[in-house]
Amino acid sequence: MDNEISALKNALTLRNVLAIGECGLDKICANNFQLQKKLFAVQISLANEMQKPMIIHCVKAYEEVLEELKKEIVSVPVIFHGFNKSKELAARIIKEGYFLSFGKDLFRQEIQNVFAELSIEKIFLETDNSEISIQEIYLQAAAIKHISVETLIEKMNGNYLRVLAE
Repeated sequence: MDNEISALKNALTLRNVLAIGECGLDKICANNFQLQKKLFAVQISLANEMQKPMIIHCVKAYEEVLEELKKEIVSVPVIFHGFNKSKELAARIIKEGYFLSFGKDLFRQEIQNVFAELSIEKIFLETDNSEISIQEIYLQAAAIKHISVETLIEKMNGNYLRVLAE
């Protein structure tokens, strides 16, 4: 494990590495959850040390991820990728100062309702491993927000510059 942590730290020094991730906690994978928590704490520490934003992978462990981020005093931007949960959880994450990234689930009505209420300054868009193109995601997001795709692109570029390009 020490070799992997060292390799990660070295990778974080590269100019083209903009963030650390996907990191986080996953309750349905086969890896030991306590080990995941230990490594997540190390990743938070490295993100803080190297001043790299974090891209969070979270499966059925939002309470634990939020607890670890607070406990380890994360001092860099945090983006929860592939968000597909409730309005309440989205509001809680945003209240903590974190960001949400949306993808294919924007085509589900309940996620459209969540997305519609969020400030555009706190969101990102992604494809992850979906077969849906980023263009389709942008079209859907713009329709939900009742703005032009051009305006959405401008806002997403602003978020990128503010969070990932600093």
